Amino acid sequence: MPLRLIMVSGLSGSGKSVALHMLEDLDFYCVDNIPAALLKSFVSHTVRSTESLYQRTAVGLDARNTRSEIATVPGLVQELRASGIACELLFLTASDEALLRRFAETRRKHPLSRGSEGLREAIALERDLLDPVVQAADLIIDTSNLGVHQLRETIRNRVERRSQARLSILFESFGFKNGIPGDADFVFDARSLPNPYWEPALRGLTGRDADVIRYLENQPGVAPLTGDITRFIESRIPEFRASNRRYLTVAIGCTGGQHRSVFLAERIAADFAARHADVSVRHSGLPGVAIFSHSTKPGPAP
Repeated sequence: MPLRLIMVSGLSGSGKSVALHMLEDLDFYCVDNIPAALLKSFVSHTVRSTESLYQRTAVGLDARNTRSEIATVPGLVQELRASGIACELLFLTASDEALLRRFAETRRKHPLSRGSEGLREAIALERDLLDPVVQAADLIIDTSNLGVHQLRETIRNRVERRSQARLSILFESFGFKNGIPGDADFVFDARSLPNPYWEPALRGLTGRDADVIRYLENQPGVAPLTGDITRFIESRIPEFRASNRRYLTVAIGCTGGQHRSVFLAERIAADFAARHADVSVRHSGLPGVAIFSHSTKPGPAP
């Protein structure tokens, strides 16, 4: 089994601890809040050892490091990869509103709150400090609209099940009224299509229901838009291969994230799953639906 190291970082309150706990449940050896300056020594003692216990290791990194220490993380990731270790950098983020709400609910102090600085200022400082990590991240997960169980399933489907040789492709539907997902590599707008919401019989349904599917399949603009998105994403995949990117997230939005975007995400994901080995779907606007509909199929590595 090849050595695998996952570095988990993120904003305070974004769910980093939840992600690490999930990786621990998936039999990763996990250590949280390790000083960035000790990463090399830690890797030498664990991942590079002959002990099978450390073949799958995850470490948590946060902003409680100096700016200069955090700046060394991207270079260390490249160094580890060059030495043959499958190293991935996972970053969790969330909107300011979501973070403010979570800190209010837990009544915990932000780790970067100092003196007269308020919570909003501490969040802004943390974003700035962790920017080098964000820029180098293989996968960014926006947890603004994810609950604990949804985040755990995201880690399971996106990180654990990804083959080392393959690109993990996620098609994510969302509603523009709730904001654009912060983890998308590409964003497409489906609001030009007729909206099933204005059909009384379809209003309470979703883009996964047969009546909505039939309605949208009969709209003349649906097939061209589906084809345009498919061709565009397919043409970008070689670029992701060439730059050794491990994850590709495609967001498709409509007004509420209930009908059009859900239909397109499902339809395009099914098409990609016929040609690519690791394809998933997430519907951020459908809280009552399982966040992931995993559709991995055997096939050549993208």
